[in-house]
Amino acid sequence: MVVFAGQGDARRSMALLWRADSPAQGRPGPKPALSVDEILDAAVAIADGQGMAALSMRAVGERLGRTAMALYTYVPSKSELVDLMYDRVLAELPVSYELGAGWRAAVTSWAGQMWAFYLRHPWVLQVSQARPVLGPNEYVMLETVLRILRETGLTAGALRRLVGVLFHFVRAAAQTVAESRQAPAATGMSDEEWWYARSAVLEEVAPDFAERFPTLTWLDGEGAYQSEDESVPYLEQEAKETFAAGLAVLLDGIEAAMGRAGL
Repeated sequence: MVVFAGQGDARRSMALLWRADSPAQGRPGPKPALSVDEILDAAVAIADGQGMAALSMRAVGERLGRTAMALYTYVPSKSELVDLMYDRVLAELPVSYELGAGWRAAVTSWAGQMWAFYLRHPWVLQVSQARPVLGPNEYVMLETVLRILRETGLTAGALRRLVGVLFHFVRAAAQTVAESRQAPAATGMSDEEWWYARSAVLEEVAPDFAERFPTLTWLDGEGAYQSEDESVPYLEQEAKETFAAGLAVLLDGIEAAMGRAGL
């Protein structure tokens, strides 16, 4: 399920994101029964606990003890709601990193924070990156990582591309873990059950597997697929190890680019 941001009314959405015009608040008359923030907190709780598919104006209203119609005074539709939710949870991320140990340590810390953020809010991974939300916290997030990478001394164009690479990498790595956690409930089968059933059939349908795929067989023989921590699901541990290894390679590449630039 992919959700595209920015589908609501542009002016109303941007005003809500930047709190340029907060409906039913700050005006003369009775105190509003709800606030935009209360609605967003309820919506985020639903998405965190049940996934994006469970999110609706009606579900949010029920969680707040209100009707869906009562929410429209504050948030025009689900489209604006998703934009606001996305930008709201981004506010959880740190806005600065200690640079005393250098940019590489700061980027490593930033990537770990982003990884944890995506796993706290896996529904965020369903919000397409093709069209940004353009909210204040989204810009703060970008400003934060750019401030770190500016320490490398690379050109503006290089930094823009590096930020894109880092975001794609962290997001994709976290998505693997998020989906592995969702798979048992969605399929009715645990990872162990799935692998046991499939691997047994694979041996039957491909008895010459070792001859056809010698390098894969060699990896298995060398213990490359063995889990170091049996308490953590294999796929999740593999994704975490791949994340750490891939991040190190990316940072090595940045350092190499700095060297080529004579910095």
